Amino acid sequence: MTDRLLGPTDLHLFNEGTHTRLHRCLGAHSAEHEGRTGVIFGVWAPNAQEVEVFGDFNDWANPGWRLDARGGSGLWEGFVPGVDQGSRYKFRIRSHHDGYTVEKTDPLGRFAEVPPQTASVVQGSNHRWGDAAWMAQRAAANPLRMPMSIYELHLGSWRRVPEDMNRPLDYREMGDWLVRHLRDTAFTHVELLPVMEHPFYGSWGYQCTGYFSPTSRFGTPDDLKYMIDQLHQAGYGVILDWVPSHFPTDEHGLIYFDGTHLFEHADPRQGYHPDWGSAIFNYGRNEVRSFLTSSACFWMDEFHADGLRVDAVASMLYLDYSRREGEWVPNQYGGRENLEAMDFLRHLNRTVLGEFPGAVTIAEESTAWPMVSRPVELGGLGFSMKWDMGWMHDTLEFFAKDPIHRRYHHGQLTFRQIYAFNENFVMPLSHDEVVHGKGSLYGKMPGDHWQKMANLRLLYAYMYAMPGKKLLFQGAEIGTAKEWNHEASLDWHLLHDPLHGGLMRCLGDLNRMHTGDPAMHALDFEPAGFDWIDCSDADQSILSLMRKGEKPEDLMVVVFNFTPVPRSNYRVGVPQNGFYREVLNTDAGIYGGSDQGNFGGMDATPVAMHGYFQSLSLTLPPLGAVFLRYEG
Repeated sequence: MTDRLLGPTDLHLFNEGTHTRLHRCLGAHSAEHEGRTGVIFGVWAPNAQEVEVFGDFNDWANPGWRLDARGGSGLWEGFVPGVDQGSRYKFRIRSHHDGYTVEKTDPLGRFAEVPPQTASVVQGSNHRWGDAAWMAQRAAANPLRMPMSIYELHLGSWRRVPEDMNRPLDYREMGDWLVRHLRDTAFTHVELLPVMEHPFYGSWGYQCTGYFSPTSRFGTPDDLKYMIDQLHQAGYGVILDWVPSHFPTDEHGLIYFDGTHLFEHADPRQGYHPDWGSAIFNYGRNEVRSFLTSSACFWMDEFHADGLRVDAVASMLYLDYSRREGEWVPNQYGGRENLEAMDFLRHLNRTVLGEFPGAVTIAEESTAWPMVSRPVELGGLGFSMKWDMGWMHDTLEFFAKDPIHRRYHHGQLTFRQIYAFNENFVMPLSHDEVVHGKGSLYGKMPGDHWQKMANLRLLYAYMYAMPGKKLLFQGAEIGTAKEWNHEASLDWHLLHDPLHGGLMRCLGDLNRMHTGDPAMHALDFEPAGFDWIDCSDADQSILSLMRKGEKPEDLMVVVFNFTPVPRSNYRVGVPQNGFYREVLNTDAGIYGGSDQGNFGGMDATPVAMHGYFQSLSLTLPPLGAVFLRYEG
């Protein structure tokens, strides 16, 4: 065995900015050297005069074990005998600058103490994966053509145990409960708000210090692997939120790591985020690129993540993001585009999507930056998909209107199709829409309780009918009336109420239709998969459209009534003769609706309408949507 993990190739790739597996050679790794067992520690601190590792294995003594500098790479490494799994440790760094000395958590630590404690923990893995079939299936699939409906959740507030001091579920409990819930609701994927270690629970994980360590609040890394394994074996994908845009300024973290601004820009106009009081990575530093790319690959490799949702991409792309004139530094051409961040994101996407077949990267990008989800080779940023924030804002504004006024805002529903295929869009109704005084989705809907629930069913139906992948945050499925509280469980008792239980049943059926019918997902990102039948009936607040698959027989007709007034004998043109089966009606009695519909479907009749030679004469339920599948 050896007392070193870093080889010449590691040093070269790290300094070049192209290392993608730093977790295999930095951090803390069990080893044996000259007949002694222990741990090899490695850390980047190029401006350090001396680096020591200390911990409970030497009673936190000063001095600790000194690490050796590896040439001019800026990396330090050393073997410490007698250190076991579970040992807690930190690095003590003495800088060349003014004798500055600081104690730091391991940037590549695999595990950490439960906050507010801040030591890293030596942690290996004994998990044996059982998801080989899932991983093989994923690698063979084209995710852009596959159904994707994402259930976004926060681990600490999804479900709690009131009998045990109201504690959150741990990772293993969460896996078992989630599998049962996803069988009921039929989502295809789970998206977890950041599971990376973070000092402040109230940041929801978006102020991250542990870029290689899952939070210890809910268990060990192997416990999280168990949870993901259970989901995969049950047929559900797992997407992780990942935050390369900024990091907190807690002293034990990455900030001013070796007595210099190592991970972040020194100039506060580039290195300080005014919105979040956090530090901004220096994407132009090769070693930072290696660190972040390795972090992304770590979660894909070690935890079998099926994708990364990259947070706050807009804040990375614009040098003047949330800054006034004079508070930012232009790029070399005088523009506001962050050229180094663009280059990093392209490198990141090429690496992740190239090395993990079937995986996805999803950008939370809230501006009109072009070609976010287009290949790097064509000038794009290379993401698989991008959140459609414009759709979310327009749609929620429309649904908040009293139905009597919706006729004047019809364009908020139809405008999206002007740009719908410019990017590969995910349609998000995320956690951001139910916090900070925004209330719940239920609270945004007008009318009495029945109308609010009918509007929610209609909102979800409209979302699932439009082209694009889907995302809903926890609580949307039960119609919770409360704004999301990260300190409290969802109101699961609401499911005993017929309307709330009916809402979840409706959403589950929408998901099953989305997954099972190619017309509803196969051409989400292609104009051939969508046609308006009539988008101009603003006076009655009615929309009609078609979703189409690759085969001519893959056809779904969808009609929406955005008012509480039922419409009889409403005629809709269709492209083919034959029978159209009503496969879903959001007004069905089992969902809590008034049970007005079309008796299971109907044959098209030779009455010309909307440019077609045949049409359907439909009953449109109040605040309802009907889905009719062509069956020939």
